[in-house]
Amino acid sequence: MSSERTLKELPCLGDNLEGSSCRSVRSKLKRRPSCSGGLDTENTPHELIQQWSPPHKKPLICVKGKENDENVFVLGRRPRKRRETSAGLCWDSLPDELLLGILSHLSLQDLLRTSRVCKRWHRLAFDESLWHSVDLVGKAQLDGELGQVFSAGVLRLRCPHTCIGQPGFKNTKPLRVQHMDLSSCTVETSVLEQITSRCRHLHNMSLEGLVLSDSILHSLAQNTELVRLNLCGCSGFSPESLAKMLKSCSRLEEINVSWCDFSSLHVQAVSSNVPSSVTQLNISGYRQNLSTDDVKAIVERCPNLTNLDISDSVLMTADSFPVLQQLSSLRHLALSRCYLIHPASLIDFEKFPDLQTLEVFGLIQDGYLPILSKSLPHIQINTQAFSTVARPTVATRKDRTLWGMHCRLKYKH
Repeated sequence: MSSERTLKELPCLGDNLEGSSCRSVRSKLKRRPSCSGGLDTENTPHELIQQWSPPHKKPLICVKGKENDENVFVLGRRPRKRRETSAGLCWDSLPDELLLGILSHLSLQDLLRTSRVCKRWHRLAFDESLWHSVDLVGKAQLDGELGQVFSAGVLRLRCPHTCIGQPGFKNTKPLRVQHMDLSSCTVETSVLEQITSRCRHLHNMSLEGLVLSDSILHSLAQNTELVRLNLCGCSGFSPESLAKMLKSCSRLEEINVSWCDFSSLHVQAVSSNVPSSVTQLNISGYRQNLSTDDVKAIVERCPNLTNLDISDSVLMTADSFPVLQQLSSLRHLALSRCYLIHPASLIDFEKFPDLQTLEVFGLIQDGYLPILSKSLPHIQINTQAFSTVARPTVATRKDRTLWGMHCRLKYKH
């Protein structure tokens, strides 16, 4: 018992150290400066570092929203480089109107290159004001490019003798095109149907040498403002669709239906339905299908004819001259290779005081031509071997006009 009490009354070693020596040691350690702190304060050039170092960006702390109460994130942004220009002017600051004025002086190739610069320039490069007239002669194959030209709002399009694939229309929106030359193109009838079905504002149209369909003629009938129509050498449509189209297009002034795959019913559809507004008509090439009665019907329906071509009609005789004489405005007449007309009867054209040109190729030999010219001094004889009725480009001219209108954008100069 005495030993246990003695042990309990002995003070603890830890308590003694804590109370005396431990407190003294800790106080000395606190008063002693640390090595690392002393070295930093003594040897590190803080002032020079602050002078030479770039200013630090203050981080932008975003804590907006309840979901970010616990998760704080920092946004860091790079400074934008200032754009320096020599003249102090940036292209991006120019208005659309000024840029369109600059782009209007570029060629087709340069305009297409410009469209690749940026989205804004691409939008401006395909503005419809720059694509009102396009000449694609020389482009051998047209596929999606044709659809892009149509989508750009072209008004005048010239691309004869071209191989046309799928234009790739993205919608059924009507086209703005008013003057179009697709003469002698290599194109499927279904593609032509896609194009013509979207045309509502045609003024001049040339489909020379193409295989058409009744659907195409029905689409042409919807263009009530049509003035010139060239169907020379066409085929694939019925007399009924032809008659319907002629009735609908009441403003036609020039029409060329020569050398088509016509029967006598087709010829009668023309002579019975040709609009009275027509002043130039080419209905040549129907050897035994065009009769004098058909000519009489045409003269009665179109009293204001100034240019008439009924060449290659073997049923035509000199008996038709009095009928033709009723056309007081007739200036140009073609009777080439109408072999039942005797050369001596051509003297009767002295009764046509206003007639200016007479084409009688194949009816008179070259040796007798001066004699006939002397008998008819007011008429020029055999001056034009090819008809110009409703054709977009005159064969004897080397310019690239489209019914007398020029195209600004040209694929090949």
